[in-house]
Formats: sequence, structure tokens, C-alpha cells
Amino acid sequence: MTRVLVTGGAGYIGSHVVKALGEAGYQVVTYDNLSTGHQWAVLYGDLVVGDLADKKRLREVFAQYRPKAVMHFAAHIVVPESVKNPLKYYRNNTVNAVNLLEACVEFGVENFIFSSTAAVYGEPEQIPITEAAPLEPINPYGQSKVLVEKILSDCSKAYPFRYVALRYFNVAGADGKIRIGQVSPKPTHLITRAVKTALGQIDRLEIYGTDYPTPDGTCIRDYIHVDDLAHAHILALEHLLSSGESRIFNCGYGHGYSVREVVEKTKEVTGIDFPVVEAPRREGDPPALVADSTRIQRELNWQPKDDDLGYIIKTAWEWEKRVMRERVRRKT
Repeated sequence: MTRVLVTGGAGYIGSHVVKALGEAGYQVVTYDNLSTGHQWAVLYGDLVVGDLADKKRLREVFAQYRPKAVMHFAAHIVVPESVKNPLKYYRNNTVNAVNLLEACVEFGVENFIFSSTAAVYGEPEQIPITEAAPLEPINPYGQSKVLVEKILSDCSKAYPFRYVALRYFNVAGADGKIRIGQVSPKPTHLITRAVKTALGQIDRLEIYGTDYPTPDGTCIRDYIHVDDLAHAHILALEHLLSSGESRIFNCGYGHGYSVREVVEKTKEVTGIDFPVVEAPRREGDPPALVADSTRIQRELNWQPKDDDLGYIIKTAWEWEKRVMRERVRRKT
């Protein structure tokens, strides 16, 4: 049975991929420092608590488990924070990725799947965006991911090593069975903030920027359900395990929604007319990001099943209600 090491597997996206791996019959080892992840979110396999900055601990885990493949999710992801504190992002997202890659090379791990981002494209000239678009990130978060992609390319030329980099667009929603989902004390993702506002956990929802060159003046994003993204990782792993070549794929649905459209759909799904206010733009936010995912559909036969904004919001809504019930239960 194939063993896969998943860094950041206790976090939002990583935990959904761990779930998908477990359900597909893989042996899973999660390596996470639990700074933003949660032990309860790891539904399959072993959890090892450790940091990627700890090279000794990392080598011990590789020596003990001898993974056949590595999936790397552990990273900081908040764009405005990356603008204010770039060194934090380069150290964690880039330097720590090098630590992980050194361990892969030392222990002969030849299959690597990297959690990348649409932020590598910056403000693209053409929408939807193909993988051939120039990499011109406008924030340190995106730049930190570009650097890792370049390092992966160099490694694939120097060592017996192949990789798939998946460039995510806006990931949202929760496990269809509402077992796991996003948990953050200070969420920055629009859909999570919207459903929390509907629940009264946030006083009001801010729309950051209403003067973008879009039809309604707000940013447009391609929202992909986390379960569809998790399935893309399984297909990427199968590709590499079948001796497939190193590849880069966009992961999105190919169409976008504006912030105002997401807000209105959230009000419709929840049945709650929550307060919304306009706020200034955030640094590092491009006007529109929409994927051209033709390549992954053609090469890996990726067929999304949850391409429905209402469903995405509904799973996020059901998850937030479950989290709130659990908090109430613990207090009583």
C-alpha cells in the first residue's frame, strides 16, 4: 500500500486531501505543527506534530515512514499579512519548502505534489488564465509560491524527482458530510466571513474595494469546492505514481463571481439579510482571477462534481452551524 506524507494535513485544504487519500486506500502520515491546523481534522492515518523548520524532526519522520510521495500544503496564505510581513512568508513558504525538498532528495522520494496558487499570476492580462500566463505576482505570498515552483523545476532536472504543482483559485466550502471544514479565529476568505456574519459571529461583512474595473466594481474570483480540489490531488498523485512527467495545472471552474454576487447568494442560501458595508481596497488584491482548467481536465480527466456556488456556500453554512453548536455544547 502506498504511503503518502502530507505536510499541513491538519489544515483546511490539507485535511480534505487526507480524507480523500484515506478513502482512496492510501496510507497517510500527516506532518503539521498545528499552528493553524487541528488534530480532530485528520480523519485518516497518523498525525506527527512537527515543524518544517525542524530538519532533525523532519528526517526522523522520513526515516520512520519512508513515504512514496509527499504532498505539501504547509504555508501561510493571508495576502494582506504577506504585504506587511514578507519575511515571515519567505521563511515559512519558501525556506521551509527547501527543507522539505532536501529531505525528499535524501530519502529518495521522487513524487511531490505542491499546493500553489493563482496569486502567482498577479494581475493577468487575459481572463480566464492559462498555465502559460506570465508569473508576475503582486504580493509576497504569490512570490513565495513562484520561488518554490522554480525550485521544483530545478530539482526535477537535477535529481530523480517529479512534481505536480496545482495552482488553486479560491477554495471554499466544506466536506459534503460536514465532518471537517475551515476553522479560523480571524477568517479572511469571503464565503467563510459571509456565513459567520449571517450567524452573528461577525458584526458586519466588509466589501474591500468597490471601484475595480469589473461589472459591479468588486473583485471577481473563481470559487472551487474543496472536495473537487481534493480529488484533483488524488489524480495528480496517480499521474506521478504512473511515471507521469512533472506538470503544472490550474484548479478552478473557469467562471467567476463578484464579491457582491457571493454576498447575495449567501443571503439567499442562509435566508438571513446580514449587514454589509463598503471598505477600501486591500493591498495585493487583483481585480479578477478566473481559471482556464482545460489542461487538468484533458490530461488527468478531472471532472468537477460540485461546481455550484449555492452548494459551496451551503456546505460552508452547515459547517459553521455545526462549529457553533459544538461551542455551545462545550460551554453547557
